[in-house]
Amino acid sequence: MRRLPLLFALVLLCGLLAVPVLAADAPPRVGASAPAFRLQDQDGHWRSPADYHGHWLVLYFYPKDFTPGCTTEVCTFRDDVAKLRQAGASVVGVSLDDMKSHADFAAKYHVPFPLLADTGRQAATEYGVLSSMVGMHYARRTTFLVDPQGRIAKVYTDVDPKANSSQVLIDLAAMKKAAP
Repeated sequence: MRRLPLLFALVLLCGLLAVPVLAADAPPRVGASAPAFRLQDQDGHWRSPADYHGHWLVLYFYPKDFTPGCTTEVCTFRDDVAKLRQAGASVVGVSLDDMKSHADFAAKYHVPFPLLADTGRQAATEYGVLSSMVGMHYARRTTFLVDPQGRIAKVYTDVDPKANSSQVLIDLAAMKKAAP
């Protein structure tokens, strides 16, 4: 009987850990202009969605450098980056980690595209992906395909880190084929 209160407390704590305390606003809708921001990448260069105007942009948000899902996702985009570039798209990753973490992550996994440090949570907030769990903030795993005019062409939520890059390639080919 003495274990019942302890068990109840454990179940309650597990429940709290599984429910986000802060849920972000909704992401921008398809057809909306991609929200502007200016962030530094792993090499200290300032980047913004406007830098990619006239080209397709794969802008993907991820929770944390060096975690299993995020490592899978970055490596999948890395492995497909030549195909994405051939299709006319640039890839940019964004998380709340700092430039040093991104530099170490990019070096370890040979990442050939920018990883942006959103330490002020500006981009995650603007794109509606900022979340918090038990006081820890992170960007929800979400990908935005931005068209050459700077509009959101597709939003990928509940992203599978292994399949995201392939899905973006398929959708990008279909959108380019359907374009007048």
